[in-house]
Amino acid sequence: MTDRPHIEVKDLCVTARNAQGETFPIVSGIDFALKRGEVLALIGESGSGKTTIALTLLGHARPGATIAGGSIRVGDAELTRLDRTALAQLRGNRIAYIAQSAAAAFNPSRTIMDQVVEPALIHDLMPRDKAEAKAVELFRALALPFPDTIGARYPHQLSGGQLQRLMAAMALITDPELIILDEPTTALDVTTQIEVLRAFKAVVLERGATAIYVSHDLAVVAQMADQIVVLNQGRIREAGASAQILHSPADDYTRTLMAAARPAMRPTPARAAVPAAPLLEIRGLTAGYGKIDKAGRPRMPVLRDINLTIERGATLGVIGESGSGKSTIARVIAGLLPPASGQVLLDGEPLPPGLAGRSRDQFRRVQLVFQNADTALNPAHSVQQILERPLAFYHGLKGNAAHLRVMELMDLIRLPATLIDRNIGGLSGGQKQRVNLARALAADPQLILCDEVTSALDTVVGAAILDLMAELRRELGIATMFISHDISTVKAICDDILVLYAGTMVETGPRAAFQTAPFHPYTDLLIGSVPEMRAGWLEESHAGRGPPPIGAAGDHPDLCRFLPRCPARVDGLCNITPPPRHPLAKGNRILCHLGAESLCPS
Repeated sequence: MTDRPHIEVKDLCVTARNAQGETFPIVSGIDFALKRGEVLALIGESGSGKTTIALTLLGHARPGATIAGGSIRVGDAELTRLDRTALAQLRGNRIAYIAQSAAAAFNPSRTIMDQVVEPALIHDLMPRDKAEAKAVELFRALALPFPDTIGARYPHQLSGGQLQRLMAAMALITDPELIILDEPTTALDVTTQIEVLRAFKAVVLERGATAIYVSHDLAVVAQMADQIVVLNQGRIREAGASAQILHSPADDYTRTLMAAARPAMRPTPARAAVPAAPLLEIRGLTAGYGKIDKAGRPRMPVLRDINLTIERGATLGVIGESGSGKSTIARVIAGLLPPASGQVLLDGEPLPPGLAGRSRDQFRRVQLVFQNADTALNPAHSVQQILERPLAFYHGLKGNAAHLRVMELMDLIRLPATLIDRNIGGLSGGQKQRVNLARALAADPQLILCDEVTSALDTVVGAAILDLMAELRRELGIATMFISHDISTVKAICDDILVLYAGTMVETGPRAAFQTAPFHPYTDLLIGSVPEMRAGWLEESHAGRGPPPIGAAGDHPDLCRFLPRCPARVDGLCNITPPPRHPLAKGNRILCHLGAESLCPS
């Protein structure tokens, strides 16, 4: 039959056992079919069963889980009937898997080429020289730099986006008929994500492969998928063509997902009269690592000439790509990294540069909430133990007084009191992040530094955390520095925004100034790289495409750091003269030679 689906899953059931030895279903009643060359997206919150289902298409279940029923057919192979040897022949050959973390997938001690050609050699598909030639072809197709020589490098010499594309090359070298992509761009900056998505889509289309795309990012799914299956607690809530699911969903749960994917502008709470000194002020800050020279510059500078203020009860958004210095600002404010030069002032008083000189009260007033609650919280401790420690340290609370305050904190972060004795390891990602936030609130701070607190969470849970933070701000009047690489979220929740590029402030201003152009060319790239929730956007977008060449730049350290990537740069000016900082009419200040007329999109 010519119209027989290429991939067909019928009544799939995967089970696991709990601590009491009882068997229960993780996913059940799963049905879908795919024609050759189609892309199906599996979407849903964390724990919905997306990855569990994707792994069954490799004939695999995680430790402790079992494929208990149903059929899984890929081409002419019924996976549930194959033994381990037959499955090993399929995996990495006819069926390829691209994981979320490329850095964890590569062996740091072997060259890229050795690892990319390995699947072709293991399955004895071609000799080494042909495999290497094919790898170079794939490097070129995936828009990797220096495709002829990149294979000689080691993983640590490459960026996250390059490693992600190289993992795709490793998966594609065997010409698989099915590719499983498991959140392959979640860990990437928005600008890098565009390049990787564009490369993935081009190669999948060109090779006519069928693909399963696992994601919680609906705008990404809109660019990649022909069909969507919406999952919730291991069951299908809705399935259909991408356009129908994204634009006219029939199921209430799907509508909830869609609403969470579009951050709504949150109103700015009224603030009390501003005293003479802002709550936090940074003046002329330079920071980095290594020996500091006589001019106050570290050997490896990260931040250069940072100036900012945060008023009481205000929220400042700090955005930029990985490596831009966002987290370093938070580390300097918290005292974890002494600045090379410049000052940090709290209530008009200079803060001692490192941890050693700070008082307990200064620690209490500025709290840092880390990105990953899994590494920030001890998994063997209970929620009560985690929250009682800051109460004892900062306020001397113990016994019943501490217990009552823990109950108040649980109510503040909207967690049920029944979780108070639960170990951190037994909580979901969203629950852990709430406890992470409550630990900071236990100190009764004036300022919370939130470092990418929603980036590791799925869309619905991330939206709930943002709602909670807005509520706490209204109730407690706490000021926040919100560090993120997601400009949509920052525009929705922050009063003011600071855009960092390579440790330099390229644009600052109130959030209203970030709603319409003109912007600094880097801000424009960030905004233009956020995918829209419609098919075809990826093909229309100019984000991630290279700028025109420019004459050799001078060696002046104060030249524009965005110069090599800037599509608006002016030869003979930008590559010779350091850029000035100047205001635009709508209230933002930019570090650029160009005025509003030159920056406006044509």
